[in-house]
This record gives sequence, structure tokens and C-alpha cells, in this order.
Amino acid sequence: MPETDLAPKAPTAQLDKKKSIILGIVGLAFIVLIFWKVIPQIGSYSEAWEALQSMGALSMALIIGSVVIYLIFYGFPFMAAAPGLKYWRSEQVNQTAFAISNGVPGGGAVGLAVQYGMLTSFGITATASTTAITAVALWSSFVTLGFPILGVGAVVLAGQNGGGYVLTALIGLGVLVAVIIMFVLVMRSEALAIKVGKLGTKLIKPFAGCIKSLKGLDLVAPVTEFRSSMYEILKRRWLAITVAQVAVSVAQFLILYFALRGVEGWDTAGTSILVAFAAFAISQLGMMIPITPGGLGTVDAAMIALMTKFGVATGVATAADLVWRAASFVPQIVIGIIALLLWYRKAGERFATTKEEHPAAQITKSA
Repeated sequence: MPETDLAPKAPTAQLDKKKSIILGIVGLAFIVLIFWKVIPQIGSYSEAWEALQSMGALSMALIIGSVVIYLIFYGFPFMAAAPGLKYWRSEQVNQTAFAISNGVPGGGAVGLAVQYGMLTSFGITATASTTAITAVALWSSFVTLGFPILGVGAVVLAGQNGGGYVLTALIGLGVLVAVIIMFVLVMRSEALAIKVGKLGTKLIKPFAGCIKSLKGLDLVAPVTEFRSSMYEILKRRWLAITVAQVAVSVAQFLILYFALRGVEGWDTAGTSILVAFAAFAISQLGMMIPITPGGLGTVDAAMIALMTKFGVATGVATAADLVWRAASFVPQIVIGIIALLLWYRKAGERFATTKEEHPAAQITKSA
């Protein structure tokens, strides 16, 4: 069957400009509020500056090395999710999406559209492009939900008082397991996907009266369409996508750990890797708060609070977080902008070649 019959609709970048500006202003206001008012309540910028001045060459080298590893790993998720995509092009797609999503108000939707445009310009079919984008986004969410659970486990292993985190972890584990079971059922067979769609329709029915968009919504068709587009790629590549996404998060943690130990000094016992991982992993829940891009501010405040709770000095915790944020954020923005410019320069030529060699691509684009 021609791709024009099967290809899902391409992600679009049609945004309400007024709403985007408002969301951008709100996000910026929250970032300023968090770094200006919230973090000084749990950390100390002056102590952080003093701690940073004591960092040696070894610490800087370890941080730079971990950043390089992180940036390298960031290129693997789309390579795993889109068969035939070369590494550098996968790196371009992911880094560009990061730069747009974290640097432009309402950039999430624009980032999706650019990802789609880049993938199709690299010869990935419309269906495969949409599937890859969906798979990477899903697995990123799974890892974000799973890491806090591992973080609580690290707290217990480190001999720290888990306290209320244990209950949070159990709730998170229950949600994650439920989501994964539902996902597996949908992927396992079309009959199960239909049953899940019917169950979802029943569950949202009571809310249809107060939420207009849910009125008359039937989830059977969307769920079965989702399965048909995702089944083959996940059947063959779910492990590769999982390893790629986990590697990205682990590399990002290494940046924090080396920053923390560098500020503390390698000549001291310092904070154990389990405690550092616990603070990093649990704070990732801040990524689920869709107020600021990339959890900027929300994750930082949580991370500093957790480290100080686990016994790290306030200045040291603040300094480590600031180094981690700058090292894992700024290079990606810069690389993403460069990748976008390089792609944009050649995009017209690549699209022209694609149209000549694959007439169906032109039909899909105009459909």
C-alpha cells in the first residue's frame, strides 16, 4: 500500500502567537523567581562562588570529559528509533530539537515539526519519522518516571532516611508499571489494543460533561492507529532505544557527580555516588512540571534541596548544581543552533533530491 495511505499527519508548528508569548513570559517569570528567590532560600550563591574557585584542573577535565560523553550519547536515541539514520544526522535532529524546545517560547511544538522536517530530509519516510519522534519522546518519559524510583533505592542503600520519598517512589512505581502494562497490552495484539481503547473511553466518559474536548471522544481508533504505526519498530528496536535513553541520563548524572566532587575536593571523602545519584534521580520529577523549558529552575531547586537534605553543604550543593546546569545546557544550545543552521543551509537541496527520487514523498507533503 502506498505511504500516502498509511502515513500519519506530520507534526505541525502552527502556534497561537499570543498564547506562545504569554507562556514564554510565564516560564521566564518562574525561572527568574526560582533562581532569585527560591534557590537562595535553600542554597547560597556567595558560598557557591567560593567553592567554585577551589576547583582544580583534574575536576575541570573530568567535567569536560563527562560533557563530551553526554553530547556523544545524545546522538543515539534517534539513530536507534529510525532505521537507516546515520549517527551525525541523529545527533543533528536531537540537538536541534533541544535548542528549539529549550530556547524558544512554545518551542516544544516547533521542535517536533523541525524534527519531522529534518528526518524526512534525511530520507526517512513520513511514517518512520513520526514513529521515531513518538518512540523517543515516550522512552524519554519512561526514563524520567523511572529514575526517581531508582533514586529512592539509592537513598536506602546509602543508609539515608528515605522518609516520605519511599511513598512517593511506590506511587511512582505503581504509575510507571501501570503505564508500561497498558503499553505492552496495546503493542501485543490489535484485539488487546481495541479493548484498551474501549476501557479508556469508559474511563474518560464521566469527565466529558465538564471537559468539552472529551465529549463524544472514542479512543479505539487512536489507540489502534498508534499500535499499527509503532509495533514493528518497537518489536525490533525497543532495547536499543532503552539503552540509548538510559545512557543519556547516566552521562548527565556523571556531570553532576564530577561537579559535586570537584567542588568538595578529591582529597576528602566527600559525598557518596549513591547519595549524589539519589539527589539527581529524584529531582528529575521537576521535568514533569511543564512551566519552564527542560525543568530549568524546578529541577535545580529540587536538586539543591535534596543534596542539602542528604548532608551536602549549601554552598557546595548550589555550586555543583550551577556547574551541572551550565555544562549540560549551554553546549547543547550552541550545538543545536549550529546543527540547525547547517541543516537549513542544505535542506532545500535535500528536499529537491527527495522529490525527484521519491515522487510519493511529494504526494505525502502536499496531502
